[in-house]
Amino acid sequence: MWRGVWRAVGVTALVFTACFIAILGMLVFGEPGGLALGGNRVAVVEVEGLIVDAERVVRELEEHVEDPSVRAIVVRIQSPGGLVAPTQEIYDAITRARGRDKPVVASMGAVAASGGYYLATASTRIVANPGTLTGSIGVIMQLPEIEGLLKKVGVRYEVIKAGRHKDVGSIARPMTAEERTILQGLLDDVYDQFVTAVAKGRNLERQAVLALADGRVYSGRRARELSLVDELGGLEEAVRVAGELAGIPGKPRVVRPRRPFRLTDVLDWLGTRMSLGGIMSGAPGLPAVPVLGSAKVPLYLMD
Repeated sequence: MWRGVWRAVGVTALVFTACFIAILGMLVFGEPGGLALGGNRVAVVEVEGLIVDAERVVRELEEHVEDPSVRAIVVRIQSPGGLVAPTQEIYDAITRARGRDKPVVASMGAVAASGGYYLATASTRIVANPGTLTGSIGVIMQLPEIEGLLKKVGVRYEVIKAGRHKDVGSIARPMTAEERTILQGLLDDVYDQFVTAVAKGRNLERQAVLALADGRVYSGRRARELSLVDELGGLEEAVRVAGELAGIPGKPRVVRPRRPFRLTDVLDWLGTRMSLGGIMSGAPGLPAVPVLGSAKVPLYLMD
């Protein structure tokens, strides 16, 4: 009987030791089982979905810039675009990384359009798949107007404001010609910033960019023909290019994006590595969808 008890204690101690090692490895090296040692590393930073916040991406970029073992960075873009200001924050962070002599390669996934393309232009090199949807150089603001519907259901808006144009974009009434002129001027200003960024990042004449910047979407192959991207290929190709730009001999070690620590990750890793079985990892939560409300509707750089 005691032999069985001690055996159970030994197995339990082994499992807890393995958990401790796995947790330590994740905290130190960023991913389970990924011992990326040495100074020949290429870090991958992911930009996924609508760009509505830049904090995580900017923080990861800055961490990799300060890490002497990271020689180059790949920004993996899977985005149709998003809000203007966060897009520009990421653009500026990429520019700062290049200023610290760390090559940054943009790797385009299925979609890297509008705001996704905007931030890609800050990179040292752009790699896209032949079928990537990219381009869509333009700015859009969509404002619903439901005055007729509100009248049918008996709803009436009472607006109290200080400032003649404070309720520009109200859904409760038609837009005036003056308000349309104001908003068009705002979009034209942001559009000008977009075109300037593309011309600077791609080393193109402004008139050449304007000829392409009518909001249309291009395939990765067509974008390469138009000098909007540099090379065709997937993430592995982008890592290879980043390694070459950084002067890394051979195949570079890859630092994958870090995820918040969850015990289920450790258990899942243990189940895979030790064949314990019966341990399931919880599915990651879906990103929140932004809800646009009030009279002030954000400008979007998106497809």
